[in-house]
Amino acid sequence: MTISRRAFLGASSLAVGAGLPLVFQRTAMAAPKSDRPGGDQTVLVVLQLTGGNDGLNTVIPFRDPAYRAARPTLKQSASQVKKIDADLGFHSAMPGFADLLEAGGLAVVQGVGYANPNRSHFESMDIWHKATRSRTEKFGWLGRSLPHLKTGKGLFLGAGEGPLALFSSLGHAPAVGSLKDYQLKTGPGSLGKRRQKTIETLAENSSGENELLELVLASTRQTYASAKELDRVAKAEAGSAGYPDTRLSRNLRLIAKMIDAGIPERVYYATLDGFDTHAGQAESHARLLEEFSEGVAAFQKDIAEKGHAKRVLVMTFSEFGRRVKENGSEGTDHGVASQMFLIGEKVNAGLCGEHPSLEDLTSGDLKHHTDFRQVYAAVLDQWLGVPSETVLGKRYEHISAIETES
Repeated sequence: MTISRRAFLGASSLAVGAGLPLVFQRTAMAAPKSDRPGGDQTVLVVLQLTGGNDGLNTVIPFRDPAYRAARPTLKQSASQVKKIDADLGFHSAMPGFADLLEAGGLAVVQGVGYANPNRSHFESMDIWHKATRSRTEKFGWLGRSLPHLKTGKGLFLGAGEGPLALFSSLGHAPAVGSLKDYQLKTGPGSLGKRRQKTIETLAENSSGENELLELVLASTRQTYASAKELDRVAKAEAGSAGYPDTRLSRNLRLIAKMIDAGIPERVYYATLDGFDTHAGQAESHARLLEEFSEGVAAFQKDIAEKGHAKRVLVMTFSEFGRRVKENGSEGTDHGVASQMFLIGEKVNAGLCGEHPSLEDLTSGDLKHHTDFRQVYAAVLDQWLGVPSETVLGKRYEHISAIETES
């Protein structure tokens, strides 16, 4: 079959340029280096708990009389919590996290915050996203990290503009809501089918005489092969992971599918909203913690079944915790210190750092003892292989929650 120059230019442009989302173009270009399950590139999954998660009712000092006195309607008893040790336990809605801890796949980083804390959602979230208070810093901490990654970049699971944390000199991270976002954009109806046929024919027929033509054809072949693989993955069954039917779980399931498909992204970012629990907290917080815990547990089971557990790390955070004393509306107001979680096969499981004292408070808030950038530094240096001092602007002592080579 003879392909005209006009047809070639139109089809090849469609295959490797404007016809594809930016993230798919990156996939096509990098796929030859990551086209097998279980590649050696580590992957970071960041989960943002938006609104200020009540850490005191997430990891609960159930034996502490100060806790029971401060939380007359919100307290959980020893018989309710999922015990971590003799003094601390997960909220009763978090059996998935209790199972992950027992299996050695979860680290609880306690007492996390930063000096001179800000209780504004927007200001505090900006500090966490940029890892600095600098007004002149435009880019997020992950955005500043991306140029140091040899392959892959960052991807936001959701609609609209990506998070500031991933904002870089290249702009906002691509946002996807489903694997349909990765399909070849060949157009509707018969026109789309003709274009797809042209792409197939281009990929199958080449004399090898023109180096530029061969370069475009190679990219076309890889793009088309990637599209077919992603279509297969999109239709694949979930296995036995048993994801709950929640938005977070749908996003986590999609991340697992993309990792298994060999998409070369190194950072995935998803959010769970609703943690600003000023009133009637008990029911809404339990529902959120269940969605969080059971979704992450299903994700960990899924990636383990797919053979990627050793190279995937989940990191969770919220912009601040809540006050120790519940308010008059059976909720909690903006606080300071809370916990972060690191989940994966390569974490040092268990408690990292002491639970903050409920007797030694600052303006009714828990005191932090671990700067959140210590967690970021460990993730950058020990997991992503990115120089943390360059990204964060100074050296931070690593937390001891990630396994290192002996």
